[in-house]
Amino acid sequence: MSDTRRIRSAGGATAGRADMAFFWAGRFVATLGVIVTAWAALSTGSMLVHGHPAYLVLLVLTFAVSLTVALRSWLTRTVRHRGRTGIRGVLVALSLGVIALAWWLVPSSAVEPALSAMDSDTSVTVTETADQIVLQPTGAVSEVGVFFQPGARVDARAYAAVLRPLAAAGHVVVIPKQPFGIAFLSTGAFGSARAAHPPVERWVVGGHSLGGTVAAMDAQSFAGASTDPVVGLLFFASYPANDLSGLGAGVLSISGTNDGLATPDKISASKASLPADARYLVIEGGVHAFFGDYGPQSGDGEPSISQDAARAEISAASVDFVNAFDH
Repeated sequence: MSDTRRIRSAGGATAGRADMAFFWAGRFVATLGVIVTAWAALSTGSMLVHGHPAYLVLLVLTFAVSLTVALRSWLTRTVRHRGRTGIRGVLVALSLGVIALAWWLVPSSAVEPALSAMDSDTSVTVTETADQIVLQPTGAVSEVGVFFQPGARVDARAYAAVLRPLAAAGHVVVIPKQPFGIAFLSTGAFGSARAAHPPVERWVVGGHSLGGTVAAMDAQSFAGASTDPVVGLLFFASYPANDLSGLGAGVLSISGTNDGLATPDKISASKASLPADARYLVIEGGVHAFFGDYGPQSGDGEPSISQDAARAEISAASVDFVNAFDH
């Protein structure tokens, strides 16, 4: 019998099969944690700096704990009897869950032309902080602003190019950076931003995919507000989770015929949940990933239009929609 199978703890109890199993499970999970978090950091790239800091904190903590446990376990040559098998099993399961979460949360990073659209010029000033991006017109500023929620696990910068024409048209555009890239973790962001951008007095809220669903919740909450009300709701390949048929705000839904996620059937089914006067624009040949600039998306359809052409249609329709609230 190997030496490690007969090592005794300080209390004299013999290490058994369960102790051996947890010993190797600890080594495996800790090593996996180091590998996964390192891969996640490399895959995330500049988003580690430009995204919401919550994901960076998760990766750093997971990597540090995994590395510490991995080094200690691989340097240990003894298997000790520790008991508490149930607690140890729960800890292993939780550790695997955190590592899986770190892997799943790897975001889709922004690509051109969105990255270039993050540069300020004579018509638009771009300000980026840890929790938001603001596109500010350099000239006259409209009383109507735009608050736009990104899609799930998508770099907030990915929407800079498609939304920049709104800022060039005089509208303040605020794009929140969601914790872990999940819009449902950013439900309070609009409430905090409403009074923070004078001279904006009315808002169009919008979002892409899951972000649009959260924007619809904001529209429902603030459409009747006495100050800084929501006057418009803008969907990019998205639809509401609740019945908004009585919403007191204008609605524009922009979708793509080849979208494999927010499919035409899903968009059509959502019409019953929106006001009767809601407007719809369908981008022929457009797909889900064409509403931002972050590369292809798993499960999406195949486009039959260029992304530049689709982006131009989306931007023009959005500007017309928001401009209408100036009158």
